[in-house]
Amino acid sequence: MVVAALFIIIPFLSWYGSWFGRELSDEQVETYLNDNEKPRNIQHALNQIVERMEKGDGSVKRWYPKIISLAAHPIPQVREFAAWAMGHDNTAEEFHTSLLSMLQDENATVRGTAALWLVRFNDASGRPELVRMLSFTTVRAEESGTIEFLVKEEGLPVTGGAPIARIKKDDGQTAEIRAAEAGRVDSLAVASESRVEVGTDLMVLSPTVEQVWESLRALYLVGQMEDAPFVERYTRPLPGLPDQVRKQAAETMESIRSRAR
Repeated sequence: MVVAALFIIIPFLSWYGSWFGRELSDEQVETYLNDNEKPRNIQHALNQIVERMEKGDGSVKRWYPKIISLAAHPIPQVREFAAWAMGHDNTAEEFHTSLLSMLQDENATVRGTAALWLVRFNDASGRPELVRMLSFTTVRAEESGTIEFLVKEEGLPVTGGAPIARIKKDDGQTAEIRAAEAGRVDSLAVASESRVEVGTDLMVLSPTVEQVWESLRALYLVGQMEDAPFVERYTRPLPGLPDQVRKQAAETMESIRSRAR
């Protein structure tokens, strides 16, 4: 009975401890925002602050300076969450300024998140990032050696930052290749266990459906005619692309044409 109880209690405690729906007191929000040992606690606090923003709770402004400071956090997922939180108050000019600076972030997902939320500030500065979010990415070898793919089938999802291949170099050492951001394997350019040289095309990654959807919605508001070729691709049937996304692409194209006229 004890063992059976542990099988229930331990997963519950693990889930409860990481569930963002658990309400936090002001003291807990303060503590969680400064918990650099547990990034998920920072995300939990940000989630609570956003919920209060949406209810019109002005008391959360006391934490705005801390949220802005998280734009420089060493963990990309925290920076991404901070950008998301800042986008929920488009009256805060300090958030606007911080999001603009995040367009220069080294992490593609953080840049994309900042670009999306800048649209709420009626700011199209992130348009190049919004277009990039619609683009397919070619992964190339940065070392010479024997390639081993860790994701070997087309259509498989890839997590941002996850290892997708290894190259065994001529000196016997191994170089790991990681995905810059989340996506799906569109195609493999070479066979696993084959010889590759620096600059060899290895695979093509397509953006996630969610990424395409959010970018199309943003470009509906700020897209220009030079963005049209990237948007138009998604008006046609593509493997794994829901009808909802194709419909949004068509509406975005019409909005872009309308602005051009």
